[in-house]
Amino acid sequence: MLKRIIQLFIVVAGGTIGYVYFPDLASLAGFEEPSWLIPYMGLVLGAIILFILTFWVVDYVVDFLKIIEEKLVKAPVGDLLFGSLGLIVGLVTAFLVNIYLQGFGIPLVSEILPIFVTVILGYLGFQVGFKRRNEFIGLITKGRNKEKEAAMMGDASEDGSVRPKILDTSVIIDGRIADICETHFLEGSIIIPHFVLEELQHIADSSDVLKRNRGRRGLDILNRLQKEVPVDVQIYEGDFEEIQEVDSKLVKLTKLLDGVLVTNDFNLNKVSEFQNVTVLNINDLANAVKPVVLPGEEMNVHVIKAGKEDKQGVAYLDDGTMIVVEDGKSFIGDALDVIVTSVLQTSAGRMIFAKPKAMEKAQ
Repeated sequence: MLKRIIQLFIVVAGGTIGYVYFPDLASLAGFEEPSWLIPYMGLVLGAIILFILTFWVVDYVVDFLKIIEEKLVKAPVGDLLFGSLGLIVGLVTAFLVNIYLQGFGIPLVSEILPIFVTVILGYLGFQVGFKRRNEFIGLITKGRNKEKEAAMMGDASEDGSVRPKILDTSVIIDGRIADICETHFLEGSIIIPHFVLEELQHIADSSDVLKRNRGRRGLDILNRLQKEVPVDVQIYEGDFEEIQEVDSKLVKLTKLLDGVLVTNDFNLNKVSEFQNVTVLNINDLANAVKPVVLPGEEMNVHVIKAGKEDKQGVAYLDDGTMIVVEDGKSFIGDALDVIVTSVLQTSAGRMIFAKPKAMEKAQ
């Protein structure tokens, strides 16, 4: 259908050109009779000539239009909106400048130059609107009051709607996000940026076996989120070409969408908090729901290896919490009753220090 429309347009254009300019060519050639017939002859000849040319040209035009269509469909709405606004401003500016230029009455200035002015200012307007869209959005949202800032620290936005959750690469590879979503602890849409997908695919294609397995695990988790977990998963197609680091892109996107960044990356967590971006750290959640262990409690552990310090043994709880047992090196491979002496809590995890119960009784 598109091909036929383009062919019709070219034929009409050819007929129009022939109708307007063929009389001048005929007069130069000395053919002037009958004068009323010459424009119609030009119309027919022009339409026929350009119709023949369409067999070579129309396929290239259709392919070009399809490429533009794909680019526009994939482009985020914000990019199109601000790019179009910039283009409109550029064209209006060009129109005002051309009115001034046409007042000179010089053919080159009043007829040729306005074409270049229109193209150049239209292009510059589109580029400024497109590339500085984030700054314009920042100006629009700059007037938020303290209630808005307070709302941003929670899960709900100012209008009461649930803020979207943006996932980074580390939390996707970790895999626990799928279980958390399945239990309905996370509300709202789950946003997967396209640049995170590209990073996952790059990891999955790595020559290193460990990296390749981690990348494939991340892709499997995404498939599970889309097909098995009852959450709204959306792909953000946009990108920030002026920013190279994926972490910086994630922070920028979270600000742009007024969302919440979900991560396991300790450094990204700190950088995001410094830039007033709300962060949900899965490790912090895991530590918060671990059983509370207090000094003086007794437990039975299985010592599996030696610790860093002399005579220390190391055991683990079922949830992965490390237990450092004083004088436990001699009990490696055995189950042992211990008494908790202290608990160390950090963002990286929880560490429990204990000593054998038998030593406590001996004292």
